[in-house]
This record gives sequence, structure tokens and C-alpha cells, in this order.
Amino acid sequence: MRVTHLSTYHLAGGAAVAATRLHRALNRQGHFADSVESILLVGTAARQEKHQPEESVTYLANNFLAEQTAFGRFVAERLSFLPFERDPSVRFQFSPATFGTNLNFHPIIQQTDILHLHWINQGFLALDGLQALFALGKPVVWTLHDQWAFTGGCHYSHGCDHFRSHCRQCPYLKKPGEQDLSYRIFERKKRMFANAPVHFVSPSQWLSDEGQRSALLREFPFSTIPNTLDQNLFQPIDREQASARFDLPTGTAVRPFRILFGSANVTDPRKGFRYFAEALQQLHQQQPDLTAEVLVFGKGRSYLFNELPYPVRHLGQLSDEADIVAAYNAADALVVPSLEDNLPNTIVESLACGTPVVGFRTGGIPELIEHQQNGFLAAVGSAEELAAGLDYVLTHPSPGTLRQNARQSAELRFSEEVVTVQYLDLYRALLNG
Repeated sequence: MRVTHLSTYHLAGGAAVAATRLHRALNRQGHFADSVESILLVGTAARQEKHQPEESVTYLANNFLAEQTAFGRFVAERLSFLPFERDPSVRFQFSPATFGTNLNFHPIIQQTDILHLHWINQGFLALDGLQALFALGKPVVWTLHDQWAFTGGCHYSHGCDHFRSHCRQCPYLKKPGEQDLSYRIFERKKRMFANAPVHFVSPSQWLSDEGQRSALLREFPFSTIPNTLDQNLFQPIDREQASARFDLPTGTAVRPFRILFGSANVTDPRKGFRYFAEALQQLHQQQPDLTAEVLVFGKGRSYLFNELPYPVRHLGQLSDEADIVAAYNAADALVVPSLEDNLPNTIVESLACGTPVVGFRTGGIPELIEHQQNGFLAAVGSAEELAAGLDYVLTHPSPGTLRQNARQSAELRFSEEVVTVQYLDLYRALLNG
């Protein structure tokens, strides 16, 4: 059985990382249950990916001309939305999928048994290209990493529920109307999905429910299968050694509590950094004697950290997985104040490393955090409850129990053995009709 995964990127962004981890896990674990060959077909390479070649990963943009062509599609896709966008803040939160490549005659596509779609925006696959792939008649699995597949173009609806009937009056657009761009894209998707042989998978039950309530996908079959990760790599390690990796003080009599915040882009409003900052101010006021420091990883701007009440160590953009593991192990708590999210990789990674998580009760996050067992759930947008969660975790009388609970919850749900079996069962069922 040959499975081909399609992803815009290989390792850039949470969806790409999730796709790559599943691809690797299938090649590692698949032989236990079935003969499976997994191939990852990537649209383009982000800068940091070009120096990380990997077996069974194929880049479409594999030479200078192909890279320039892929970049041209990306630019054309962004420019096509430019006249419609409400303001620059939504530029990458809406994808018209106007420009993309045609994969129908690619030998890997021709020879595969199952097509497995992941995140395919930003000039990789257009709506026409998707429709052409569906027309091949091969079974298609589409793992949803956001809401784009069932909306008129947005990746997260921000509370708008028009996708349940028909997208229109889109809040992302400069001139929303009854037949605006979102309406027209929604109509194109209706035609694209007509008789399409697609089985949708969501890593979270929340996104499955959203998809099944949508007008576009309510007639399609859905499964809920979480993202996976290698728990032989993401695991508890010696915390002193983890701290030393970042030159953090070790062996001191009074060690500060370390609070971790991580995101691919710290400045993304959806990731809720401002609520994190406000929660820290409240925690400092309520617990003036608490000694703490903040660790931040991801793309960010230093001015964001200037007004935090605790010292900040910006770890930068971590691409080496050993560094990522060390960051979780060096921390006493991870904070994820996302306002909307599917099944954040950061939470799964943190739990696997035994680090409890404080986050908002939104999207798929409550499916990961067991309140006051492996972390703390706060009401969405409440910096006060976020501060209470930090206080709960940092001053817990038995921090070892919290860390043990975190690790056990990850082992039960997200190990490669658990997740690959679910996907292999789905693949076999689709091939058997």
C-alpha cells in the first residue's frame, strides 16, 4: 500500500510538522500491521528546510527554476487577494486558492494508492488542482489543520458561522456583501466537492464537529485521529541539563519558576500574547514574592517583552528538535492562550515532555488539557483565570504528580503506535471500499 502525503511545506509551521511526523511514523510503524510505503510530496521549501534532506520526501521545487516558479505562485496567490483584504493583518488568514500546480500527471501521484492531503495553501494547490486530483478516483484522506476546507476562504472563522449555511458578508473582506469573494469561493468549493472521494480527518473532535456542521462537508465521512510525535524523543530529560543547554542558571538554591510561551509567530493575535502578558502582570501583583522568569521561543519582536514583570529569555526560533525538547523540560509550565486553535503541537509536545500546560478553553485545547490534572483550563480571553492557572501549576504542592500526569496523558493518546494503527485501519477500509 502506497500513501502519498501532500503538504505545502515540510517543516515550516505546525501543520507541516504534523504531516511530516505522521509520514515518518507510518514508515517506522507501518510494517508491524501492514506493508505501507509513505511518501511526502512537498510544494516548496522554506529557507530552514533546504539543509534538512530526508528520505522519502520529494520537493516539487527541486531546482532554481522550480523554486522561482513556486515562489511566483505564492506571490500571485497573495496579490490576487490584495484588492479584497480588509487590512494587512488578515493577509495570511484568508486563502483564495486561485493559483497552484497541477499534479495529476506526476509519477508519484499516478503510482500511489491513497492521496493524503494536509495543509495545501499559499500557491501549492488551487481549487482547480484539487478538483482534478479528486477526479482521478483514488481514495483521498484530508487531514484538516484548520477550517479552510469548509469556509469561503478563511482559515479560522473568528466566531462567524456563515459556513454552516453559505459564506457571505465576510469579516475578512474590505467590502463584505451577499455575493462577495467568500460567497464565490464557497460556490466553487461546492462544485469541487461534488462526488469527491474524500474522507476527512480532524486531529480534534472540535474541528470534526465544525466540519460536520458546515454546509460543504456535512455529507462527508469524518474521523477524529490526533497528531502524533516520537515519544522516544519528546520525553522527560534531566532538567538541569535542559537548562544548561540554554545557559540558564543551574544548581542554585532558589531556582526561579520558568514559564514558557512558544509560537511560530508570537505576534499573531490569534496566539493571545497580550492575554499572556496581562496574566503575568496579575500574577506578579497577587504573588509579589514569587520568583519567575519567562522563556519565549518563536518568531517575535523584543519590544513585546519590555513590559513583562519578569525577566525574559528569548530562545529564538527553535528548529532542532533536541532544543525544543530541552525548552519544555527546562520550564515549569507552558502557557497557550490561543483564542482559536485545532490541536496545538506545542501542547502535545509539552505534555510528552512532562510539562503541564495552562491554556484557554477553546477549540481542541480542552481535549488535551485535563483541568487540574495535567494543567489548567481558563475561560477564553480571561487573563485573570490564566493568572490563576499559572498560580495553580507553579505553586502546586506536588509538581511531580502534575508532570507524571502530563506524560501519561501523552503516552495514552499521541504515541506513534496508537496513531498509526488508526490511520492504517482507515487506509485499508478505503481501499476495500
